[in-house]
Amino acid sequence: MKIPTCAAAQALLAEAEQLNPGPWVQHSIYVGEAARAIAARHPDLDAETAFTLGCLHDIGRRVGVTDMRHVLDGYTYLHEKGYEDAAQICLTHSFVIQHIDAVGGQWDCTADELQFIKDYLGRVRYTDYDRLIQLCDALALPSGFCLIEKRFVDVTMRRGFNAYTIQRWQGYLDVQRHFETIIGCSVYAVLPGVVENTFGEISF
Repeated sequence: MKIPTCAAAQALLAEAEQLNPGPWVQHSIYVGEAARAIAARHPDLDAETAFTLGCLHDIGRRVGVTDMRHVLDGYTYLHEKGYEDAAQICLTHSFVIQHIDAVGGQWDCTADELQFIKDYLGRVRYTDYDRLIQLCDALALPSGFCLIEKRFVDVTMRRGFNAYTIQRWQGYLDVQRHFETIIGCSVYAVLPGVVENTFGEISF
């Protein structure tokens, strides 16, 4: 695959944090860790590849505070470095439903840029790496792993509800079931701290 090494990916993320510090960086690390944990139980995925792709999925945020154009900025940045497979993940991670309008945010791209994204989504074939990062993006807050439904609420409260929201939620749940069938257990079984991060400290 055309991706950087794990160490190089972490260096790119560290550089991006210097350019645009924020909770997105820790979220990206947790996405990478979730992807590695799930991929380690998947017969056809490589755990370190999954970690690298997870860490870089939001690298487009390096350019500053933007909304949905971060998917294009990330794609462009990694594509220009020759990391085509990682670039694909930057663009596909927000599209569990493969449609330009099926996003949890607002488009801040030009008409030509939107057309490029639309055309790309129309021809790209998702792999289990695409699907894995989509899932892990929905399992990770900047504070750690959480129930997928908590992430749904988190994104919707910040980004709003649209005509595709319910369909997107169903898409994420379908991807979750897909991976759970393959790995033979709940994804939460391999993600530490889910209960604490979802519900806070619980005492009995």
